[in-house]
Amino acid sequence: MRARTLVAVVGGLALTASLTACGGDSAASDKNVVTVYSADGLKGEDGKGWYDQVFEDFEKKTGIKVKYVEGGSGEMVQRALREKSNTQADVMVTLPPFIQQAAGKGLLDPYEPKGSEAVNGADKAADGSWTALVNNYFSFVHNKDELKQPPATWEELLDAKYRNRLQYSTPGVAGDGTAVLIKAMHDFGGERPAMDYLRKLQSNNVGPSSSTSKLAPKTDKGELLVANGDVQMNYAQSKSMPNLGIWFPKKQGGKPTTFALPYAGGLVKNAPHSENGKKLLDHMLGAAAQKQVSSIGGGFPARADIKPTDPNAVELTKLMDGVEIFEPDWTDIEKNLTDYVDAWKSATDS
Repeated sequence: MRARTLVAVVGGLALTASLTACGGDSAASDKNVVTVYSADGLKGEDGKGWYDQVFEDFEKKTGIKVKYVEGGSGEMVQRALREKSNTQADVMVTLPPFIQQAAGKGLLDPYEPKGSEAVNGADKAADGSWTALVNNYFSFVHNKDELKQPPATWEELLDAKYRNRLQYSTPGVAGDGTAVLIKAMHDFGGERPAMDYLRKLQSNNVGPSSSTSKLAPKTDKGELLVANGDVQMNYAQSKSMPNLGIWFPKKQGGKPTTFALPYAGGLVKNAPHSENGKKLLDHMLGAAAQKQVSSIGGGFPARADIKPTDPNAVELTKLMDGVEIFEPDWTDIEKNLTDYVDAWKSATDS
């Protein structure tokens, strides 16, 4: 069985662990541990991201070490499914619609963390199986050095100058990649016109990528002109990537649009350290951690009662000005996700 190299963080220190698809040693061997399976974006590449600070504070407060495994949202759900008979994770954090998928597949136990009462109803499950931890929005990035202004429309991306210099992460594997489908279907008015467009775009697309976070460095260096992403991750990355610009494409004649794409967390069913998982979820929704979402993480607090005024929060508010925010039908997307991904594969011969 081929091994996959994943990032693990223990007590704030980055470690590289080679783990097979069946999982490594039992997570239950150490009682003072909590294992987190998460989509990428919240851990800083420089060790100064929101996760880095939150995990360090949590360990100092509780003495519980955080073991961290990172991958695409879909990849994390599939990993947890494979381990269902020998659960390794305690907490799962993914982007929609994968957190809904995890709940639908019976991977999550209902738990309402302290502070979740301040999270808006649309950002948490009615049954308590998951709640948003960091609010976020889908976006694209461009290289500001070569493109002083980003392309305004989807249609402009079909220009030959983007050939082999445009890339988006893989739908069905990465949360942000799946978001490309969701936004395209909204902007173009349905599945068929969206797939027709993505079929045309494929001639410019570099190819698949399981991780969205890897695309920003390529864009900053000029290997790519345009890539997909999300506001929180790309804003945080832009602090060390000066050529990275965030933008929101629109259909010709329309308005720039986006939708909420929160990092949502839930307690894994039959978790080896369920109580530790609950404590970590409580900590991440605590007022102190939520105030750090913008100042450290470059994102938006999940709690509506937290109103940050730090420079990052001010800049993020300006970034969203004039962008129309729509609300996807997550029930439909979760139900028909496989069909939508299959349609994309057929359209792009992927």
